[in-house]
Amino acid sequence: MRYDISNINLAKKGKLRIEWADENMPVLKLVRERFRRQRPLKGVRLGACLHVTTETAVLMDTLKAGGADVRLCASNPLSTQDDVAASLVKDHRIPVFARRGENNKVYYKHIEDVLEARPHVTMDDGADLVSTIHKSRRDLVADIMGSTEETTTGIIRLRSLEKSKKLLFPVMAVNDADTKHLFDNRYGTGQSTVDGIMRATNILIAGKVFVVSGYGWCGRGVAMRARGMGANVVITEIDPVKALEAVMDGFSVMPMKAAAKKGDVFVTLTGDTTVLHADHFKLMKDGAIVANAGHFNVEIDIPGLEKMSRRKRVIREGVQEYLLKNGKKINLLGEGRLVNLACAEGHPAIVMDMSFANQALAAEYLAKNHSRLEQKVYKMPEEIDRNIARLKLKSMGVDIDRLTPLQKKYLSSWEIGT
Repeated sequence: MRYDISNINLAKKGKLRIEWADENMPVLKLVRERFRRQRPLKGVRLGACLHVTTETAVLMDTLKAGGADVRLCASNPLSTQDDVAASLVKDHRIPVFARRGENNKVYYKHIEDVLEARPHVTMDDGADLVSTIHKSRRDLVADIMGSTEETTTGIIRLRSLEKSKKLLFPVMAVNDADTKHLFDNRYGTGQSTVDGIMRATNILIAGKVFVVSGYGWCGRGVAMRARGMGANVVITEIDPVKALEAVMDGFSVMPMKAAAKKGDVFVTLTGDTTVLHADHFKLMKDGAIVANAGHFNVEIDIPGLEKMSRRKRVIREGVQEYLLKNGKKINLLGEGRLVNLACAEGHPAIVMDMSFANQALAAEYLAKNHSRLEQKVYKMPEEIDRNIARLKLKSMGVDIDRLTPLQKKYLSSWEIGT
């Protein structure tokens, strides 16, 4: 078996951490038990480009239990947990191509290593596998049943492909499943982003002016958690509806140029580029902390920050201090990459349980239905979404009401009024 990881001797530690995550992923455990019995992915070659974390390891084990021939590479150079990669190779016999801190050349070499197996299904976190196939590996398209996508950023890229009529195979928008974006994006990103900032800096959140750029589900989650810890939260937005919602939720809303003068901590979560740039850096307070929780490291204009700086140094693990020519200091966390994974462990397993149950069931759906699907981005079927929610509630010991026959009749009729 071919693989490329940092250190196979880290496998023992990784194995224990994977076991801990598995205990907190009861829905995926139920999916795995069924997959082991039914083998719905038997004969399917599956190439995954995901964050190589303990939760991803549980997903890979589930896909393998379903019969899939799995290969995995990292979807971010700083998100790989090297001990997990080692355990996946040694204990689970899954080819992994991921090293924490790998450079761009190695990152894309690892994507090619996954595509070398000519996958039938690709599983993406940011659409780098699909993008590579469309740019340079169209020879693989004939074998591909479809792809699944985990992130808002990836869905933006894929809908762009679809809109331009260049998408070459069907894609399941796992990110758009209610049991994914309403929980993973809000509660997972909310908690893990604040966790990453605190681990990197050891600052007190209470009393800080905490600027959140983007009030989508991820931004909502971070704003909620920061406010809960005593921060004065400011939202920046370009969407008038989301900005209005932030105001109604009790947050201050203003343009970034105004927020730049006030903020102590800045977090970008937009999926767009140069959200923070030179004009903003010039206005920031001395010692401002800047972080990104969007998928790619383009939201903060790091080349622009470099140009306006006299020097930079690593002042704490995960913290680069930039001394600007005007004498102020800006502290960049996690090299501008996903701060929750670059400086912490990412989302808690209990919320990734639903996200990865969606991934596993989306792969099964593609394997069964690819022949009748068009070259489009599809939302997850509502039946799958609702079933995952039911399983999650059951695992938490929560029961809910059911409609009575009279209520069902009422909801399906039009005759009954006041």
